Amino acid sequence: MGAQIREYRQRIRTVTATKKITRAMELMAASRVVRAQQAVRESSPYARALTRAVSAVATFSNEDHPLTTEHEDVRRAAVVIMTSDRGLAGAYSSSVIKESERLVAALREDGKEVVPYLLGRKVIGYYRFRHRDPAAEWSGSSEKPTFELAREVGERLVADFTTPTDEGGIDEVHVVFTRFVTMVTQEPDVIRLLPLEVVEGEEAPEDDDLLPLYSFEPGAGQVLDALLPKYVNARLFNCMLQAAASELAARQRAMKSATDNAEELIKKYTRLANQARQAEITQEISEIVGGASALAEST
Repeated sequence: MGAQIREYRQRIRTVTATKKITRAMELMAASRVVRAQQAVRESSPYARALTRAVSAVATFSNEDHPLTTEHEDVRRAAVVIMTSDRGLAGAYSSSVIKESERLVAALREDGKEVVPYLLGRKVIGYYRFRHRDPAAEWSGSSEKPTFELAREVGERLVADFTTPTDEGGIDEVHVVFTRFVTMVTQEPDVIRLLPLEVVEGEEAPEDDDLLPLYSFEPGAGQVLDALLPKYVNARLFNCMLQAAASELAARQRAMKSATDNAEELIKKYTRLANQARQAEITQEISEIVGGASALAEST
């Protein structure tokens, strides 16, 4: 009986220590997600405005630019997958990977070769475990992405996109990330980054919000040469920021759930320890009463 009580108390101490860790991680994620939300709010208007500007130039200039021209025969499609570097975030990374697997299956059904570009240790580990070779991989800054990383990824994608397919280039670029909606809602999403779609999803103009008309100096081609790399970098950076905010929100919820579960376990083991202690006391009292009765009968 005493050994059982010691075991319950040891479990209570272990769960209490775990609860302190999960509570600390919950508070850290809660403090960081506020800054991540602010970064998303600050970057989204710029990304939308730049996308509208590039769309307007591509629409009204009739310029055949490599980054806006659809390939007649799409043979190789790049898929950029953004996950977290660390775990303890619930189903955040697994949901992105599942969404990317659905996209990869759809692209392969269309007869396209898929070229993966990986961001985050979780998806890198997923591909390594399955012995799949990515075209490139980056890790180490999923919670706090930098524009320098977005520029590095964008330059690599633009370079591969402008390379002929026969020489190892790609014909289109898709990005799989988690879109931050609210603190309780984060949705895996897929966008086509290249070639530029003249009107893309949320950036579609309303009926009373028409695309502006531009005059080009020195020419539309030079304007697109300058704008399109900025567009790619801005969209990638916005996707990274939304993924970071989604990761922190998911981690906060997961750690809150873990802390609540730890509290329930502590209550359970405390109740079991009390019951074992009461049973031990009852047994000791029974033994004392039995011994006293035996002595009384012997005299």
